[in-house]
Amino acid sequence: MGDVHVDRSRVPHHVAIIMDGNGRWANARGLHRTQGHAAGEPALFDVVHGALDLGISWLTVYTFSTENWNRDAYEVDFLMEFNVDLLERRRDELDELGVRVLFMGDLEDERIPAVLLDRIADAEEMTADNTAMTMVFAFNYGGRRELVDAMRSMARAVASGDLAPDAVDEATARSHLYLPEMPDPDLVIRTSGEQRTSNYLVWQSAYSEYVFTPVLWPDFDRDELARCVAEYQERDRRFGGAVDASLGDAPR
Repeated sequence: MGDVHVDRSRVPHHVAIIMDGNGRWANARGLHRTQGHAAGEPALFDVVHGALDLGISWLTVYTFSTENWNRDAYEVDFLMEFNVDLLERRRDELDELGVRVLFMGDLEDERIPAVLLDRIADAEEMTADNTAMTMVFAFNYGGRRELVDAMRSMARAVASGDLAPDAVDEATARSHLYLPEMPDPDLVIRTSGEQRTSNYLVWQSAYSEYVFTPVLWPDFDRDELARCVAEYQERDRRFGGAVDASLGDAPR
């Protein structure tokens, strides 16, 4: 991909992306913020193709956060309609590429249009047996909300006698997350130059590597994805351990 060298034997299994910068991209061009969101669609699908080419198994994208409801009503309505339209237009393409589509977040929120929930269900059902890559749309998602919902779920299980308090461990907590089968991301990418996590995958990203790129999301593409993966491959992931050179490579 371009002039970037990526070691195909060490590609991250799961890449998660915070797609940031649509509004700034639009503002710089004298356009409405919604036009920035629309411009982000080609970037998203170029990245899908790039991820497939690299052999990435899981790709998770932050499409709408629980905090995004606080935006202007016109922008929120646009985003709801845009997601309906995107799923209608792109569902078949994702299916043909062998991509399994999953959504994670609070999908029981009454503010989400019924037609969007229908399109989500259709896309998940159509692509359920695909194996080339799993693409997760984090929609109406917040990391803190996910943890609160998981705690409520465990509390209900304890109250009903189905779960003993002393039996709660990390595996139990994970089983109550929105998408328990989703592996933790190896790499989290945030576009636009901002360097914060924005309530994204709070539990799952505990040991993820982060790459922050100044590229605004509509300008992000498969080559920039490859560059981020190459930067990830330069990291030394120790998961809390440390290497003592005098003792060899064993973590201490």
